Amino acid sequence: MSRLPGDISKRAPGTEIATLRAGAAAAVAFAGCLFSGPRVINWLKARKVREDVTKKDSKRLTEIHSGKKDTPTMGGLFLIGSALVAALAFADLRTPAVLGTLGAIAVLWGVGYADDWIKLRTKKAGMAAKPRLAIQGAVGFALGWLLWKSGHSTQIAIPFVKATIDLGMGYPILAALVMAATTNAVNLTDGLDGLAGGCFLAAGLAYTGILYVAGRADLSAQLGIPHVPGASELAILGAALVGATLGFMWFNCFPAQVFMGNTGSLPLGGALAAMALVAKQELLLVVIGAVFVGEALSVILQVLSFKSTGRRIFKIAPIHHHFQFDGIPESKITARFWIASAISALAGLAALRAG
Repeated sequence: MSRLPGDISKRAPGTEIATLRAGAAAAVAFAGCLFSGPRVINWLKARKVREDVTKKDSKRLTEIHSGKKDTPTMGGLFLIGSALVAALAFADLRTPAVLGTLGAIAVLWGVGYADDWIKLRTKKAGMAAKPRLAIQGAVGFALGWLLWKSGHSTQIAIPFVKATIDLGMGYPILAALVMAATTNAVNLTDGLDGLAGGCFLAAGLAYTGILYVAGRADLSAQLGIPHVPGASELAILGAALVGATLGFMWFNCFPAQVFMGNTGSLPLGGALAAMALVAKQELLLVVIGAVFVGEALSVILQVLSFKSTGRRIFKIAPIHHHFQFDGIPESKITARFWIASAISALAGLAALRAG
């Protein structure tokens, strides 16, 4: 008997079940945010857990954001909490990639919470930069080591060309760099209502799709990308994060009822880094997460320029605030960044086929 294209008999065992579990995880995480969001927001308001909009280095930015002074922060509590509950319910925790990624998210969730708490209670800038960066790097190194020891390939795919580089024992070091860079880039992007969440949705959806394909030998062979056993299970966690972020944006879109704070931005960045590492598309993160890269680069270039020449390239960094200083409405800046993120994600997916 002949088989039609897409015949279920040609698919990997358990594919349909994994797809259903991913959909269920996204739905549960979304519903969890909608249910817990108002309760957590009221709890934060009652304890006066509010965003400090005062910018000591910019009176103008303080004035622009003065209307946000009573908005509660640390919304990452219900954003990440809903995603973790859904992932624990539907993903296979025996998969090293899932277990390692959950651990990374949990640690960064705690670091973000501590960072926000220090800001709120001491009026300082949060945790010292060096210890926080060290923890982020350590989380990435630990995840890279776990993947390496569990048989994960140490070869790095180069986007747009059919070439790879084998890092061998150096793979955990790359994982540390990817983790630290991504968590900080997402954190820097979290400066306008709905900005970080919307940008994460595009990148998170792209990597969730890549993980699903990488976990299937048939599809990965067709696209010529590395087959990663167990990657489909991490796609379930990716779906949960996407669903939770959608639910969170119900309250975070302009004008925001709550901000995610570092409690949300650090674990979201960590999750994105982990998905790129597990999917064996680490370098593709520069394309798919181009908006995050641009935000981080704007800060780096601004600091380097000011220290070396005494001049600033941008009116203020990160670059989304530069556009605010140009008089562009916040909602329009956010929408344009979402569009840029969607285009970047599509470009990254196209790069898979091109390679």
